[in-house]
Amino acid sequence: MARPLDVLNKSLNTSVLVRLKGGREFRGILDGYDIHMNLVLINAEEIQDGEVIKKLGSVVIRGDTVVFVSPSQ
Repeated sequence: MARPLDVLNKSLNTSVLVRLKGGREFRGILDGYDIHMNLVLINAEEIQDGEVIKKLGSVVIRGDTVVFVSPSQ
């Protein structure tokens, strides 16, 4: 059975969708992570209702705010 950090490792350098507590969503290339599931996204965008509302560039997302990480296109 795959562990969560193994799944993140396989997602490095690919596009992911991240949903946070409170409902905010971000899409970007997963550039790094740590054991606390803090995430680094590059070319990040904030998404609302499937539409880009803000282009952000590089962002760090605190792991304790992450609800899920999913592959994105």
